[in-house]
Amino acid sequence: MAVMLAVALFPLLIIAILQSSSVAREAQAKSEAALMGETMRAVAGETRVIQHAQDAARLLSSTVLPVIDDNPACSALMGKVAQTFPNFSLVAFIPDSGQMTCSNRDTPFDFRGSDIFKQISQAKQMTFFVNRAAPISDTSVLGVANPVYNAQGKHIGVISISMPHTELSLAKDGPKLNDDRPLVIMTFDKEGAILTSSDGLSNTQAHLPTDRSLKLLAGAGAVTFSGKSNKGIKRVYSVVELVPDQLYALGSWPAQAASSLGPFADISPILFPALMWAASLLVAYFAMQKLVIGHIRKLVFAISNFATGSRIVGKLNLSRAPTEIRDLAEAYDKMTETILHDEAELEDIVHHKEVLLREVHHRVKNNLQLIASIINMQMRKARTPEAKGLMKSLQERVISLATIHRGLYQTSGLTDIRAQELLPDIVRQITRLATGPERRIGVDCQIDDIHLTPDQAVPLSLLLTEAMTNAMKYASNRNGTPQLDISLRKLEGMRARLRVSNTVDPDAEPSSSVDGSGLGSQLVNAFVQQLSGQLKIENEGERYLLVTEFALRPLEESELRHEERLKSETTETV
Repeated sequence: MAVMLAVALFPLLIIAILQSSSVAREAQAKSEAALMGETMRAVAGETRVIQHAQDAARLLSSTVLPVIDDNPACSALMGKVAQTFPNFSLVAFIPDSGQMTCSNRDTPFDFRGSDIFKQISQAKQMTFFVNRAAPISDTSVLGVANPVYNAQGKHIGVISISMPHTELSLAKDGPKLNDDRPLVIMTFDKEGAILTSSDGLSNTQAHLPTDRSLKLLAGAGAVTFSGKSNKGIKRVYSVVELVPDQLYALGSWPAQAASSLGPFADISPILFPALMWAASLLVAYFAMQKLVIGHIRKLVFAISNFATGSRIVGKLNLSRAPTEIRDLAEAYDKMTETILHDEAELEDIVHHKEVLLREVHHRVKNNLQLIASIINMQMRKARTPEAKGLMKSLQERVISLATIHRGLYQTSGLTDIRAQELLPDIVRQITRLATGPERRIGVDCQIDDIHLTPDQAVPLSLLLTEAMTNAMKYASNRNGTPQLDISLRKLEGMRARLRVSNTVDPDAEPSSSVDGSGLGSQLVNAFVQQLSGQLKIENEGERYLLVTEFALRPLEESELRHEERLKSETTETV
């Protein structure tokens, strides 16, 4: 409905836009023409002052020759011109040497180090210059300089006339500006250098157009155009030639304020058609929203929340919806009720099985601890050191198994075991059994956050127990306390590395170690095979190393086996 209404009213909108564009172009043309006239009137007074300065400079270039060598007469001539034109702050003859002695100020001055003097003394014809800090006029001035040649045609100096910018302001001789039509007038030479500005020389860059340079505008003659200023404001510009090929004026004002039709002139031709077009779309939209889309959105929101796992199902109030949508909402209510009932039963069964499984692990752990306690009692009655050592080794293995089962019901999940929770506990148990007041061993344990399946956690824990038992048995250090370092690092490509290192005395006689032919060696090799890893045993000076690398099994395998076991147990229960 919205699309059809939009298409039906679209031709009317196009007609309104075309009319609006025509009106806007006409208003812009009138604004540009008005700006041209305002610019010419605004610079009329300034132009007269500059033309007087040009004429005076040309006249003095020829009349100053007889009195060049007579400083009083030369200064009197310059003072007479300055009295005739009060807008001139300085009228002077400056020889090529730069030592000014002839001026209306009767004050000598040395211009030899001035860049402006170098510029005007090298010019072959009349030039303009701007000095923002004129040393004699003591203000910002616009200057006119005309070369002086002697009878032999040799360049001997320049006539320089300075006019303060305050005397060239629009307020002196020109139309008054106001806030409704803020007109800005600038004068510039053929090189694009700004000479004067009605808004102050410090604010000139903000009003200049971004896409056209003053040097290019100097050769274009009288033109008008519109564009954006450096401040991003759309303005209308007008260029007027004041002195042919030498001096130009640029006038500008904001484009919006330039139109006498008001701020709504550009949109008034399309205002009502656009409102009608938009109103038709809004009516069609709200009608569809009220009758269909709103009800469907409620239903979609409820279904999406339920599909993403939310089980908070509220009652959908679709009493005003069409019959088909109400039937769909009722079917959705029945479906969610059935699913929630079935999920509740499954969660109850799964929770019951998880509690039983944790209880099994807990009881196994208690039984193994009981066995360890019995072995400890029997070990106290043993008479030979060999029997005590054998029982102690057996006790450490049983305690390791008990620790593993405790981890199976205390760690984060039933299908995975965190190495950071399991292995440090085993290290503490073995360290406590192997050390005492008469024997101290420094232990450093660094375990990465690795999730293991129970099939890997058990052989890895037993491997760590055997390696630590052997390391603590033979650890020594001739310089102090023996040191035992244990680390489990995660490698790239789903692999891990277990490293057990202990200090040894290189001067002591070699003892049997884990790579011998005893039970410990057989168990270590068996556990490494269960991990599908590679075993490496090395002696590095004062350290004995046991390193094994193995591939980490994906946790999905354990989860699948856990789910299959739960399903089979649930089926048997049913």
